[in-house]
Amino acid sequence: MEIKRDILNDLSRWKESRYRKPLVLQGARQVGKSFILKQFGEQCFANCCYVNFDFEKEHKAEFARTKDPARIVSYLTTVKGMDINPEKTLIIFDEIQECNDALNCLKYFRELMPAQAVVCAGSLLGVALKREGASFPVGNVDFMTLYPVSFKEFLALYDEKLSRFLENHVLAPTWEKIPEIFYSQLIDAYKTYLCCGGMPETIVRYLENRNWDEVDTVNNQILTAYTLDFAKHVDGKDIPRLHRLWQNIQDNLAKEDRKFKYALIEKNARAREYENAVEWLVLSGLINRVFEINTLRLPLSSCKNSNAFKLYLVDAGLLRTKFRLAPTTILQGDRLFTEFKGVVTENYVLQSLVRQFGNDIFYWTSGNQAEIEFMLQRGERIIPVEAKSALSTKAKSLSEYRKKHSPELSIRFSLKNVEKNNDLLNLPLFLADYTEKMI
Repeated sequence: MEIKRDILNDLSRWKESRYRKPLVLQGARQVGKSFILKQFGEQCFANCCYVNFDFEKEHKAEFARTKDPARIVSYLTTVKGMDINPEKTLIIFDEIQECNDALNCLKYFRELMPAQAVVCAGSLLGVALKREGASFPVGNVDFMTLYPVSFKEFLALYDEKLSRFLENHVLAPTWEKIPEIFYSQLIDAYKTYLCCGGMPETIVRYLENRNWDEVDTVNNQILTAYTLDFAKHVDGKDIPRLHRLWQNIQDNLAKEDRKFKYALIEKNARAREYENAVEWLVLSGLINRVFEINTLRLPLSSCKNSNAFKLYLVDAGLLRTKFRLAPTTILQGDRLFTEFKGVVTENYVLQSLVRQFGNDIFYWTSGNQAEIEFMLQRGERIIPVEAKSALSTKAKSLSEYRKKHSPELSIRFSLKNVEKNNDLLNLPLFLADYTEKMI
């Protein structure tokens, strides 16, 4: 069973670009970077030369000796026993954060051998570059990020006919409601995805066996693997704090306002004691950080309050598992909405928005009177986004915001069907992946 990832289209465009540079593919561990790059090599090139610097540590010595692409290609031709043709071969450097010399040689591939397609994967690349002595070929590489599997990608494998219907509906220039027969099926598919999450191994295991115990087994294994990375890549003195932060991150999300508070991790904890741990999780891609804004001006990033933020997990399914929330509570009941106040839904919406709009997403507060979950900037437009986990959309915050600021467009995600009312666009949660198209 194979999940078709949208990023393959982006990789194909990169291959054909006349301005192509060596490519660095970022993303959290377990999202499928190595698999995608190998699949890309198989589909778009005659052959593929794969080097994993974590598993094949012996190759590091050659990159320490030379940065000359011709010598490196000659070396790889010999040790891999294959013909490397710049026009036909894709070179993959996996876990490149483990070999800083290989990272720096990308500059010379661009300058001296631009015809050779080179791609790299690095789960902890952002973390590695913070290490003393680390360097990076600034301006000489292209970047892409692979995120967890989206609902859109999941649906194509879960129900191909339903996926085709949704794609056609989004392409049609209309705000008509989705027919009930399709709408109910899409809601069920969305809830299944929310329980499962977007980790490729978890999705494949579920679709092959339809066993929720196996889903939680895989998700727990992934969460455990993340904690093992702490010991491998974090300074010894920071490991205990990073563990405490990671083990208790959901406690902040379970609060009414979601705002991150250090005191929930450890009594009398201070920001300076934990700021390195927060930054490590952000750089590793394991969490998404959303800063608060109180005022509105362009760019939104100039308004952020660096001392006030929320931390969401990279994947809603992992968050559900971290909460130890049984899938049946989402599939069959409302405990998710009453006990956890829709935080798993918020996490899902944020994942989708980050995939489309990048990390410059904020939340807005007006004292203790109102709060909007997410704020987007599109050109000169500021778009408030409200995320509701149920059918009920009664909330005063967005109404007050619209009265006060008169936005050109406001978006509300919920379980309600499509509805356009002046500036307010209500979209069902399963359309979150199509936000950019819809606006």
